[in-house]
Amino acid sequence: MSSVIDVAEEEEQRTPLLHNHNAAASTDDIVPSSSSSPSNGPDSSPPAAPAPNQRLHSLDVFRGLTVALMILVDDAGGAFPSINHSPWFGVTLADFVMPFFLFGVGVSIALVFKRISNKSIATKKVVLRTIKLFILGLVLQGGYFHGRNDLTYGVDVDKIRWLGVLQRISIGYLLASMAEIWLVNNDIVDSATAFVKKYYIQWMFAILLCSVYMCLLYGLYVPNWEYEDLSMNLTGYASSTQIVHCEVRGSLEPPCNVVGLIDRVILGEHHLYQHPVYRRTKECSINSPDYGPLPQNAPGWCLAPFDPEGILSSLMAAITCFVGLQFGHILVHFKDQMQRVLLWSMLSFPLLIAGYVLELLGVPFCKPLYTLSYMCITAGASGLFLTIIFYIVDIKHFRKPTMLLEWMGMNALIVYALAACDLFPAAVQGFYWHSPENNLVDGTESLLRAMIHSEKWGTLVFVMLEILLWSIVAGFLHMKGIYLKL
Repeated sequence: MSSVIDVAEEEEQRTPLLHNHNAAASTDDIVPSSSSSPSNGPDSSPPAAPAPNQRLHSLDVFRGLTVALMILVDDAGGAFPSINHSPWFGVTLADFVMPFFLFGVGVSIALVFKRISNKSIATKKVVLRTIKLFILGLVLQGGYFHGRNDLTYGVDVDKIRWLGVLQRISIGYLLASMAEIWLVNNDIVDSATAFVKKYYIQWMFAILLCSVYMCLLYGLYVPNWEYEDLSMNLTGYASSTQIVHCEVRGSLEPPCNVVGLIDRVILGEHHLYQHPVYRRTKECSINSPDYGPLPQNAPGWCLAPFDPEGILSSLMAAITCFVGLQFGHILVHFKDQMQRVLLWSMLSFPLLIAGYVLELLGVPFCKPLYTLSYMCITAGASGLFLTIIFYIVDIKHFRKPTMLLEWMGMNALIVYALAACDLFPAAVQGFYWHSPENNLVDGTESLLRAMIHSEKWGTLVFVMLEILLWSIVAGFLHMKGIYLKL
């Protein structure tokens, strides 16, 4: 979910999720427009064929693929735990969705801020959009809307969840945009040395963010802590205080990491995500890697809250935006298509290798903590997938097979809010026959399960039809020129 800013010129208005129609950069941003070519007079030599004025379709396809993956893992992850988020350590298909979003933010920011007429105005607009995106995330993910399995709404402000997917993206967007506005010099890029000189301050800032994260993660002391445990008994919910014993430094395990410590101190226990993924670990579920009853002698921290989009981990997540930013810089400064593919590959593969090397050295892949190894491997995968899509869509022009994903990418915020956040299914479920279970959404899913004679595969077919439906809806909105803006 990306949000980028429109500066003074109309051509700069390209906001991947917040201004989807202008989201993907056109080749005006990358190559000269055909209107700028000199006329072919009688004494002039024939000019080179002008580059067509078109959108960067691969970025829309990349964004649409990310939204489709989010719907798939969110709605089919229960039936197929292997594609659901890793309970703690490790990487699954679902764990690539967030980095893909953040990476796309970075690419788009580089295209939008290719030219800035007024840095102060640009900064104000970035801050405003950051606030809007954060508030939207708070409304959608703070607990006000409960989703398909709970048709109630409203949230106790004392227990509202402050952070979430859109809030994390807003943080990454803010940091990367500020770096792109203020930490870039005005040198002309005519060589590799000039490219490094133009952006080295920005890279140093990203390294600083990474260093702060690593120093806190491994250097801060985690004391014992306690939380309020709400357990069910014969008389209803009973509250008790559980103590989690830590007194360690540098732990990456679920109960005693610094990410959780900082969130508990700054945000408070009641404002964290109350159903963290580590409840699917072997220590906390007899059905691991799926949810299930607690095993005998399960540790007390299994019921403790933890936010997977925490404050500290969002610093490392912002680095993914900075990686995407460099891919966008290559689009801006290098005009040859195959040269872009080569340079992107030269960035992607070292990141993938670095991620695996770090994992071998003892820095595990962990999406809830957004560890350095996890950042490297997912950012590298993001770059590699964009490179492949760019080659297929914008170089070889195989657009028809990816048209549905492109439509979703053009209106990703609408699809995210209505589908991924369950606004549309919950609204449809409000109309039912005799009992709440007899509604169009649950009825269709049950029918598919009965037709296929499999609850698991019936769910998958239902989710695939859901993705197809939303791609068609996004295509219809695109044809009508309707785009959600913030």
